Amino acid sequence: MTPPPPGRRERNKQEKLERIVAAASTLFAEHGVDDVTTQQIAEAADIGTGTLFLYARTKGELLLLVQNTHYEAALVQGRAAAEQADDAVGAVVALLAPVVACNRAHVGNGRVYLREMLFGDPEVPGHAAAVAIVAETDRATVDLIRRWTDADEAEAARQAGVISAAMYVTMAAAPEEAPVDDVVEAVRRSVATVLHV
Repeated sequence: MTPPPPGRRERNKQEKLERIVAAASTLFAEHGVDDVTTQQIAEAADIGTGTLFLYARTKGELLLLVQNTHYEAALVQGRAAAEQADDAVGAVVALLAPVVACNRAHVGNGRVYLREMLFGDPEVPGHAAAVAIVAETDRATVDLIRRWTDADEAEAARQAGVISAAMYVTMAAAPEEAPVDDVVEAVRRSVATVLHV
C-alpha cells in the first residue's frame, strides 16, 4: 500500500528546510561559515531567526546539512570513478579524491565540517547523517579492497579504517593554500602504504 502524500504542514516544513539549506550553502560558499551570521541566513531564506533555530541550533548544524549533501554527491562521483581504475590504489584514490575536493572547496568550511562530524552532538540529525556518509565511504573502500586484493572482510575493514583516518587527518592538517592535487597525492601515499603496494 502506498503511503499518503505529505500534508500541507509537512510540505511547508520541507520547503523551509530547502530554503534554509540553499541560503546557508550560498552564504557559506561565498564567505565561509565563520563569517556568516544566523541572521543573514534567516534573511536569505526569508524566515525569522526563531524559525531557523527550529531547524538548526547552530551554524555548525547548518553546515552539516549543507556539506552532507555535497559529500553524498562526492561519494557518488567517487564510486563511478573507481569503476574505471586499474588497480587497488587507483580505485581507492578515485573513490576518495572527490571527497577531498569537496572538503577543500572552502578549507575553513571543510575543517568546521570535520570538527562537527567528529566531535559534534550525536543527537543532531545532520551529525548522524555525516557519520552515515563516513560509514558508507568506508564500506565502499572495503568493497574495493576486497575486489582488488586478497584481503578478507576483517582485514579490508581494518585497512579501510586506517585509510579513512589518514584521509581525514591529511585534509585537516594540510595548509590552507595546499592545492587539492597535493592533498590527494598525500592520500594516495597513505593508501599505498596501507595496502602494502
